[in-house]
Amino acid sequence: MKKAHPDFSVTELCNALGVCSSSFYYDAKTPSEADEVLNILVKLIFNESGYTYGKRRIQAELLGIGCHVGLYKISKVMRNQRLKAIRPKTRHHYPTSGTEHKYAPNLIKRKFVPETYNTHYVGDITYIKHHRGWSYLACVLDLATKEIVGYALSTSPDALLTKAALDDAVQRQQPDTSKLIFHSDQGVQYSAGAFRKRLKTLKITQSMSRRGNCLDNAVMERFFRSLKTERLNNISFINHESVVCVKLKNTLRFIITKEGIQPLVI
Repeated sequence: MKKAHPDFSVTELCNALGVCSSSFYYDAKTPSEADEVLNILVKLIFNESGYTYGKRRIQAELLGIGCHVGLYKISKVMRNQRLKAIRPKTRHHYPTSGTEHKYAPNLIKRKFVPETYNTHYVGDITYIKHHRGWSYLACVLDLATKEIVGYALSTSPDALLTKAALDDAVQRQQPDTSKLIFHSDQGVQYSAGAFRKRLKTLKITQSMSRRGNCLDNAVMERFFRSLKTERLNNISFINHESVVCVKLKNTLRFIITKEGIQPLVI
């Protein structure tokens, strides 16, 4: 056992110096080979995720390669390496009241897990800022698979954009449109005559959220939130042409899960 001084105890000396007595007995351990490998794996997974994976998603990746590690251990490794996942800066607060649109009732009623795919599509528009203005992205998501089945980009957030995204989804998936419900918010792009005419031509049943109620289209809202936070916020676009690039097209090849947006091959 260590002896600090023949006349004073360790506790007395530590108190006099203003340090914890446990520091006197601390014996630094050299990291084992397994710890070194774990450090490398965690950092590699974190970097490949685009700095978006937290401890739970890193644990899932490690389990996928047969490496069983606890959340506390992964959290400690991330803390020691100063790995902090990208997260939204502010929380979203949505209202819970509203009325149905005159064009279409709310047929989904927040039942976001249908039994079969190609029967319930949801759509919405988001904006992407670049140095010369804005680009607008319309997406169509299948509620059963949580897959982005169609999308379109434009410099104008109009009905032509939403129609192009719908046509992209129909062309890709080839669903039986007579059994398909398309749900959206009450935006003018979805209530415009051109868009409703296209739905009628395809025999698609239209559904709309209640007025001012984003939770009625929560899955689509959540996808856009994850897309921007995890994939787009760290990218600087020069103009609209730079948005319509391979990087963004690859970014849209994702589905949303409970763990976040995950890669999808289409």
